[in-house]
Amino acid sequence: MRICIIGLGQMGGNMALTLQAAGFDVTGSDLFDSARQRLAEQGLTVAAPDELPPCDVYLLSLPTSAQVREVIETAPGLLGLAPKGSVIVDTSTSDPVVSRELAAKVGAAGLAWLDAPVSGGPKGAATGRLGMLLGGETATIERLAPMLEAMSARYTHVGGPGSGHVVKLANNYLCAAHLLTTAEAVAMAARAGVDPAACLAGLNSGSGRSAVSEVNFPEWILSGRFDSGFTTGLMRKDLRLARDAAERLDMPPGLLQTVVEAWHADPEHPANGDDFNRIAGALLAAATPAEESAS
Repeated sequence: MRICIIGLGQMGGNMALTLQAAGFDVTGSDLFDSARQRLAEQGLTVAAPDELPPCDVYLLSLPTSAQVREVIETAPGLLGLAPKGSVIVDTSTSDPVVSRELAAKVGAAGLAWLDAPVSGGPKGAATGRLGMLLGGETATIERLAPMLEAMSARYTHVGGPGSGHVVKLANNYLCAAHLLTTAEAVAMAARAGVDPAACLAGLNSGSGRSAVSEVNFPEWILSGRFDSGFTTGLMRKDLRLARDAAERLDMPPGLLQTVVEAWHADPEHPANGDDFNRIAGALLAAATPAEESAS
């Protein structure tokens, strides 16, 4: 299976190296010379965007739907370059409306489509332990099973084109909400004199636990590392996409809008370029025990 990976950032670059190590014929491409050079130095075959070889799979790892659309539609574009029967796989967190539109165009051009947004961060991409949410035809997934198994710890088929991106937005909304609520809960316990690590151990033994309490807090927040590889700007983008999707579906107003507003309340704290886990920082900064504050 010949695979072209377009977008060699922390996610795409690591996915490319993982698939190469698994024995696939992989070529990486990126708009930026520096990204291509970095991966070439790690042994990956690279090509400029206008020099992509014919491949069986074109896997996209890009920031937004706008870049996905550009790669597919803008001349020379994959609609004109990709061989008939090849598959376009979008691992980005994209707008599901755009995904369904592009999937229709891809199908009309004689190509196959799969939306496959991922979770697990750069570490998961580097170790082949990603989670993947798949939107597309069952036959396409079966055809790509060797590649999907090499990339992921688990992949889940959730429906037709665009469905993977809908569920990914739902997932990221929950993650964003859990960061706020868990930080507030830990701060409350800390003000009452409970050590944050002890509080988390208690939460993780009960029904209040989440991936945020079990992974994000010990790994990136309490450690002070804040190097997950996912930025606040990307989470804000995903929350706006989730809000827009809910509005298009005539969902009644709910907590989603409150979470979106909380993440956008102070654009500089955290800044868009900061690790997304820093959103918990402001709440935890208020965690000084009450008796110490009074003194």
